[in-house]
Amino acid sequence: MTSSGFTGGLSPARLTVGVVSAGRVGTAFGEALERVGHVVVGAAAVSDASIARVRDRLPESQILPVDEVARRAELLILAVPDYELASIVAGLAATGAVAPGKLVAHTSGANGVAVLEPLAALGAVPLAIHPAMTFSGGPEDTDRMTAACFGITAGDEIGYAVAQALVLEIGGEPVHVPENNRALYHAALAHGSNHLVTLVVDAVEALRVALAGPGFPGSDAERGVPERVLAPLLEAALDNALRNGQSALTGPVARGDAAAVGKHLEVLEAVDPRIAAGYRALSLRSAQRIGAAADLIEILEGKR
Repeated sequence: MTSSGFTGGLSPARLTVGVVSAGRVGTAFGEALERVGHVVVGAAAVSDASIARVRDRLPESQILPVDEVARRAELLILAVPDYELASIVAGLAATGAVAPGKLVAHTSGANGVAVLEPLAALGAVPLAIHPAMTFSGGPEDTDRMTAACFGITAGDEIGYAVAQALVLEIGGEPVHVPENNRALYHAALAHGSNHLVTLVVDAVEALRVALAGPGFPGSDAERGVPERVLAPLLEAALDNALRNGQSALTGPVARGDAAAVGKHLEVLEAVDPRIAAGYRALSLRSAQRIGAAADLIEILEGKR
């Protein structure tokens, strides 16, 4: 094994892995690596939830201070919030816990390898390996990770080869992201996934009110019916959008039905003005994309 933990052909050798910290992403990453034969020898965990995750899902791993995790690992995974990453890196650089040749990978979407420069200056191999996936904190996270795409950035071709090999080994798909495009990459993912959650929750709330109207005692609204009504529709819409792009758009905006859109805004306003505002903003963006008629654009811009 070379100092980087890989053989001359860059096929993954068995690595000792350290995880900082054992949150949702770090635990899933460590577990995914263990499934293919690597060994998580140490994990940094402070909260009760993180400690429980290590004991349950990485039972052979020791809970250790950050610097000790770094000393024991050939591959160090820094799975910390974006706002903590630079300070963790600076602290590790100051301790001397990262030896030359050690692989150091962070899981931040917004950062490339520049944030790891203090460790690269000591001879570490810097890698940015971000799973394009949302995590709930349960064992299913590891299964999702093994089928996800990963945004990878490295300092050179050797680093890219190492990052790619790690991702492929656990079953993921590596996608190269240029260093200067990491923020845009992250913004696109956040726009798609985070705002989808808000959109769906708003739709469920409005539908729950609709199903609790006169003549219905409210039982349908309380038994998860709104979620069941929306699920197949949302699944089909997402699939169509990913397959067909803008042409998948249907509904009153696509038809140019200004009267229907105006009525939607009226009834949503009565439920919650904030939901109506979200509907207006997304409808306007949809109308702009398809080049809708001026009367519809004016309604959505609040000019009529």
